[in-house]
Amino acid sequence: MSETKIKFELEKQNKNSVRYKEIPKDGMPPILGSIYVQKWYAGNSKYLEVTVNKVD
Repeated sequence: MSETKIKFELEKQNKNSVRYKEIPKDGMPPILGSIYVQKWYAGNSKYLEVTVNKVD
């Protein structure tokens, strides 16, 4: 199993959700790009970190 932590920064707030854009690692293309998170969970967070596991 391979685990990767992906960092995101606030991009835009919508009515009920917040869009975060990925901060790619140096020289690498984005893995997920942008994600939407519901406002009730995101709160005032400027940054998020998501862990992705590849299950082989």
